Amino acid sequence: MLVPFLIMLREGMEAALIVGIIASYLKQSGRGSYMPMVWAGVGIALLLCLGLGYGINAAEGQFPQKQQELFEGIVALIAVVILTSMVFWMKQAARSIKAHLHDSIDHALNNGKGQAWALIGMVFFAVAREGLESVFFLMAAFQQDVGIGAPIGAVLGLVVATALGFAIYQGGVRLDLRKFFRWTGIFIVFVAAGLLAGAVKAFHEAGLWNGLQGIAFNLQHTLPSDSPLGVILGGMFGYQDAPTVGELLAWVLFLIPALYLFLASNKPVRTPAVTA
Repeated sequence: MLVPFLIMLREGMEAALIVGIIASYLKQSGRGSYMPMVWAGVGIALLLCLGLGYGINAAEGQFPQKQQELFEGIVALIAVVILTSMVFWMKQAARSIKAHLHDSIDHALNNGKGQAWALIGMVFFAVAREGLESVFFLMAAFQQDVGIGAPIGAVLGLVVATALGFAIYQGGVRLDLRKFFRWTGIFIVFVAAGLLAGAVKAFHEAGLWNGLQGIAFNLQHTLPSDSPLGVILGGMFGYQDAPTVGELLAWVLFLIPALYLFLASNKPVRTPAVTA
């Protein structure tokens, strides 16, 4: 439940940041009449993401067991790529996202005919990217946590993100988004490492990968996967009490360089969201 909550909180905050900057700039520049177009873009993007998630989930149920394992491994790999790129994109883009969005709005609305469609398209692609990231992550997360807690956590994360985004837009709440994105970024790197290890396991069960299948360590009597703490660690980071060498190598070889690259920059990430 905690992982879907935090991921949807972060994804929702990114989307709210973008929409909030757009809405604020339209209001400040006397273009408030275009706000229905902003909400139209948001709505279309949400419908697309929901439809895609439902379609992929329905198609998965039609696969035989080995094909399901293969599908789960592919989804986990896609989620790893998306989550990692999301973390590093926000780290770089946060410094200039406000100015970039302002320029894009001016270009869309000063381009003559099709102004409304241009604005709808800009908002659509911005929100759809966040939504598609969420779809693939949640599919991978739900495969690891099949209980009701995972979808509840995802919904709660989105609700909290929406409320915080609205409060920031109204000026009633000020958050240090630099720290928010930094700490959630570190957490997401750990989550992505767990998903990668899970993908290796899924590919083995699908018969696609049979190397490095020796047991790296065995904590079944110390911290079993079905214990309360084991369940929490498994849901958050893909913990297994008896991982194979291949799964452990995938986890370590991804986690160490990814964390190093994410933390390497000494320049602070400045996010203008609180003054959008």
